[in-house]
Amino acid sequence: MSERRQGPPPRGVMVPGAAKGAGKSFVRLLSYMKRYWIQLILVFVCILVSAVAGVAGSTFLQTLIDDYISPMLLNGSRDFSGLAGALAKLGVLYAAGILGTLFYNRLMVVVAQGILKTIRDEMFSHMQTLPIRFFDTHASGDVMSLYTNDTDTLRQMLAQSIPQIFSSIVTVIAVFVAMVRLSIWLTLFVLAFVALMMLVTKFVGGKSGAFFVKQQNSIGAVNGYIEEMIHGQKVIKVFCHEEQTKADFDKHNDELFQNAAWANSFANILMPIMNNLGYVQYVLLAMLGGALAFHGVGGLTLGAIAAFLQLSRSFTMPISQISQQASAIVMALAGAGRIFELLDEEPETDEGYVTLVNAEEQDGVLTETDHRTGVWAWKHPHGDGTVTYTRMAGDVQFFDGDASKKDIHEADLAYLEQCDRAARYAGEKLGWQFVEVSDGRQLYPVEQIRDELYRRIQEAFAC
Repeated sequence: MSERRQGPPPRGVMVPGAAKGAGKSFVRLLSYMKRYWIQLILVFVCILVSAVAGVAGSTFLQTLIDDYISPMLLNGSRDFSGLAGALAKLGVLYAAGILGTLFYNRLMVVVAQGILKTIRDEMFSHMQTLPIRFFDTHASGDVMSLYTNDTDTLRQMLAQSIPQIFSSIVTVIAVFVAMVRLSIWLTLFVLAFVALMMLVTKFVGGKSGAFFVKQQNSIGAVNGYIEEMIHGQKVIKVFCHEEQTKADFDKHNDELFQNAAWANSFANILMPIMNNLGYVQYVLLAMLGGALAFHGVGGLTLGAIAAFLQLSRSFTMPISQISQQASAIVMALAGAGRIFELLDEEPETDEGYVTLVNAEEQDGVLTETDHRTGVWAWKHPHGDGTVTYTRMAGDVQFFDGDASKKDIHEADLAYLEQCDRAARYAGEKLGWQFVEVSDGRQLYPVEQIRDELYRRIQEAFAC
């Protein structure tokens, strides 16, 4: 178990560099979407159908009230044939919107999973080319979090956040055009109120975005520390390092708690704030619309006011959804920056020229072959164009040695607080590792050297 390094970046934390900004990460993600351009075009069409159907349903409310419901109430007519036909048309519009929403969500799931599969494949393939230095400076748990936490946030962004935001933008544009047609004065009031909502979104969203970036880094640090401590648990127990390990974990865990708490606190209060502002706008619009209609300004009717109120909800709701998805996108882009940092790591350069090949031997001469023979040879090309083959053989022996002699300095004993337990644990773990130990030219069985090794460790660690 290696010590944790001091200074930036600390071991177990992959911090995206300055070049890995959110904008560049998003542009890089777009490059993965090119291969799915047909599906994305279909998604765009379905979103348009869904948005137009929603706006048409809201504006049809004016026709329904002014041309059918109000005349029937004034005349006392009980002929519902016209009203039934109008309601049937309204049902067809909403059904088209529902189908459009269903199809574009289903298509985006396929696109998102395909992109994530490509990214995971690239990450794993590139990881195999990285030098040992990379794995010495990055905890395994932190690398694992790239495949789990960070890719999961990307999945949520690709499958939900991006189509939701795009649908909201299309809806806002369509609703704005419909509102201008109904009443320019009420539209100006809505725009002024939306400007206030955007200021609130910018303030709260900016606060949460910074903490979401810190949260992703803290998750990687905690995962890395836990994985490293699990693998080094035997060493921790031998050197009685449990309390220090728990203290370090508490430090990482508290940091994750603080970042996650602040990030989600700002993110969770944003949506309720936007919804309540939408309710306030709805009430003020009803009052203003009634006043304008009473004074005959803009030719507003009861149906026009009802349709405009419905459109105003359709106008502010997408803005609230955009603000809600903004936090998820910030968190996903923070994870994407960490992923692209791994993909941008310089691979290890193979400068070797001696290779191990299958060989066959005839009359004492080795030649390379393309099939397996059970004989291996080192292929060594030379500068003059010649190639030599050396048979690979392993025969390692130790003579006149004593593997049991090992000086244990007094400084090493400073780490031991419970010597008996440490001696017993070390004796069990070290003693069972030797199949046979040579003393000169004589070999001893495992049982005999195990007991001797255990005795010597006890003597060395005796308090």
